[in-house]
Amino acid sequence: MYTEKVMEHFTHPRNVGVMEDADAVGEVGNAKCGDIMRMYLKIDDDIITDIKFQTYGCGSAIASSSMATELIKGKSIDEAMKLTNKAVVEALEGLPPVKIHCSVLAEQAIKAALLDYSKRTGKHIDGLEDFDPNEDAHDHGHEEDED
Repeated sequence: MYTEKVMEHFTHPRNVGVMEDADAVGEVGNAKCGDIMRMYLKIDDDIITDIKFQTYGCGSAIASSSMATELIKGKSIDEAMKLTNKAVVEALEGLPPVKIHCSVLAEQAIKAALLDYSKRTGKHIDGLEDFDPNEDAHDHGHEEDED
């Protein structure tokens, strides 16, 4: 049911924890399944130099959070904004269809943190104009129905 990559990131998640001196914090949740993700970012010169997460949820939610942090750590804000839930799923070598919403939550948690960063610093970040961190991942029109 789960790929080895999903199991690896679930049993040995990367970048787990709280970042006390974070430049940005984003939290999103899914009312239907109860998953909650919080992302902490440290940003220097528009580069994500450190990232931590806390996730309350299933193995797929933890694996998606872990993989998403790995995919954007060391990247620019612009590169992080381009991360899609589909890229997270591909990096995990697949998720069961009923767990795709976990990858959407990971993408949303990163965007929620970047929105927080934008509000704290006054820096405009392209692509966040219509982003609503309170939008439910099950209702989100992402690429979860593709393939």
